[in-house]
Amino acid sequence: MALAGPSVLATEVTLLKMERSDDSVYLSATVQFDLPPVVEDALLKGIPMFFVAEADIYRDRWYWYDKRVTSATRTMRLAYQPLTRRWRLNVMSGAISVTGLRASISQTYDGLPEALAAIQRISRWRVADAADIEPDSRHNVDFRFRLDLSQLPRPFQIGVAGQKDWTIAVETNRPLVAEPIRDAHKDPVRDVVQEAVK
Repeated sequence: MALAGPSVLATEVTLLKMERSDDSVYLSATVQFDLPPVVEDALLKGIPMFFVAEADIYRDRWYWYDKRVTSATRTMRLAYQPLTRRWRLNVMSGAISVTGLRASISQTYDGLPEALAAIQRISRWRVADAADIEPDSRHNVDFRFRLDLSQLPRPFQIGVAGQKDWTIAVETNRPLVAEPIRDAHKDPVRDVVQEAVK
């Protein structure tokens, strides 16, 4: 379900794919959105933006609420560097804490479209141990993606409260059907990066 209104640009999940190996379950997703002009303007003024992807896996239970068996969060911090006129993207596992960025993978881009494309494409994100998924039970995955306004500086948080122009959010729920990972499609460099942000 995409959150949208008359003055909100549409955000949608155009791909959500689950894969499994002997020991892990991975999620790949593509999220389409247009960056609102007010968000782009804030970025150009040097204010970093934080995008958060969250995945929860639930096991179906006919007699009670579904049981959440695992939860994963990935945070992406996008910032413009005026001196170099480049865009820096930090990707880290988990949510932002008071200790800051912690261990993160960093990449720089020449233009905003390239940086946004990296945020919109999530590739083989490890979201669970294979042992968490019971083979004889049905599972669902809840996937959420949003611009985290709580990470903005305090004056901005007050100014953007309730303004739909700042909304980038989408949520979807799908049955968990995890395809086996084929060795022929493995990318060793990509796998090293993904292991680093687990």
